[in-house]
Amino acid sequence: MSDLSSVKIRGCVDGYEFPGCVRGWGYWQIGKDLRPGLAFEVLRGDEVIARCTATLPRPDVSSDAAFMAAFILDFSRAGTLAELLSGKITLRAMTPDGHPGELPIWEPTRLALEQELSRSEIGLLAQSPATGGDRPLTRPKIVFIGAGSTVFAKNLLGDILLRPDLSASRIWLYDINAGRLKASEDVARRIAGQLGVPAEINATLDLSAALAGADYAINMIQVGGYEPATLTDFEVPSRFGLRQTIGDTLGIGGIMRALRTIPVLIEMSRQMERLCPNVLHLNYTNPMAMNCWALSRASPIRTVGLCHSVPHTAAELARDIGVPLGSIRYLVAGINHMAFYLRFEAGGEDLYPRLHAVQAEGRVPAHNRVRYDMLKRLGYFVTESSEHFAEYVPWYIKRNRPDLIEAFNIPLDEYPRRCRSQIADWERLSQRLADKSLPLDIRPSIEYGTQIISAIESGIPAVIYGNVPNRGLITNLPDGCCVELPCLVDSNGLQPIPVGALPPQLAALMQTNIAVQSMTVEAALTGRRDHVYHAAMLDPHTAAELSLDEIWQMVDQLIDAHGSLIPPLH
Repeated sequence: MSDLSSVKIRGCVDGYEFPGCVRGWGYWQIGKDLRPGLAFEVLRGDEVIARCTATLPRPDVSSDAAFMAAFILDFSRAGTLAELLSGKITLRAMTPDGHPGELPIWEPTRLALEQELSRSEIGLLAQSPATGGDRPLTRPKIVFIGAGSTVFAKNLLGDILLRPDLSASRIWLYDINAGRLKASEDVARRIAGQLGVPAEINATLDLSAALAGADYAINMIQVGGYEPATLTDFEVPSRFGLRQTIGDTLGIGGIMRALRTIPVLIEMSRQMERLCPNVLHLNYTNPMAMNCWALSRASPIRTVGLCHSVPHTAAELARDIGVPLGSIRYLVAGINHMAFYLRFEAGGEDLYPRLHAVQAEGRVPAHNRVRYDMLKRLGYFVTESSEHFAEYVPWYIKRNRPDLIEAFNIPLDEYPRRCRSQIADWERLSQRLADKSLPLDIRPSIEYGTQIISAIESGIPAVIYGNVPNRGLITNLPDGCCVELPCLVDSNGLQPIPVGALPPQLAALMQTNIAVQSMTVEAALTGRRDHVYHAAMLDPHTAAELSLDEIWQMVDQLIDAHGSLIPPLH
């Protein structure tokens, strides 16, 4: 199964790397006059199904004439491993002059695959391309904070333990809820046992024990939970006629969630500074931009915010226009939940005309009417879902315009429904765990967290979308605010890629959200109550619905209702 000699090296193209399910790497001996930056594409017949770019030599390669190329295949498009081994899938590599052609001076010296699918499907291939021997297993300490989010934790645990290079990781699970923690521990042990991997599983109610010496901390907490905090975020504003859909990123719900969450994250970061100062903090907790912005100001701990909206939306759009996801190249930049596809193309074709055609021909999916309407107004497609985006702007949710709610199919009070569904999922998972005869469904997800850890530990590069401080990365957004854009990850860590200036209409729209984020972060860091009012006053949706007196009264009632969940404000 490890014989990949039938994979052919043929010709050339401009390279690009994008997420998928099967990762590979290769070394080619080349003349010393050639430079890194070489490119490869993966084909099925004449169809390009993946692209990649060569990188600098791996640290463990002694020859300066060896360069590594990492490619990622979307296995749902690439077929089966047998198809790859039979030669139906081939590789093309760039010639020294950048044109298609044979490469007589190139000789593939080694090609291996690192499986990211179920081991029962394609088996374990984990050999070193440099030495031909077994790749040494790394044992990073990976901490799950808020591990009681059992269903999400299960997906991330599966991602980690499916990867051969991470299968011996030291996993530490932490939560404040003993019952949920025990459920997640059972899940972790079931996954490790089912996969037959040597991972070390630990569970603790002591955060200090979990963090001591940690290499990576994955944060997925929800301060206050669905009940009472989330219900309060929806019920109090509804008394004033202010309706929400999700309420976890912006709006009055996002503001209150940030006031509850930021102090807890900062306290955790203080423990990280003491117990694991070199840890990489992978934050999945919303409101993403506010949390990450506050942490960048309050602590030297390296934090990156992670969200799956970019790959999820790319997959949706691929289906809408009937183009294989594996052939699509894109560039996204902006702020979390309000980033836009600046480029969306396949094989040199700009795919935006196809997206406009979806709307012109009346083929817009019912759940996505808001985003396609914004495409018509702004010229670019936004990454976050229509139900999210509808409450970041003042145009779609209006208490006196039920026709808008119906026309754009806006699901009011959607997040409480999702919370109830997640609780039901947790109960079903608990029942399934009780039956030891039933195998768990373990499959790779599209989450970026494991890709980051694997790229750092292995040195095999990956490109992910992360939320990081704006240090000249997007030139027409404020310095220091939290921006979402592509990041290169390898053994040197996470390196954000500068994008430059956004189209002015996109930057202007983002500024309306950044203003709310800024005042909320100020309120959380300074404890000033007036900045909570200021944040709510500036929120586009809230300002479109309520008077100033109503906004102040609503804020007061929310702060009182949350009680000790929000630290004292002055």
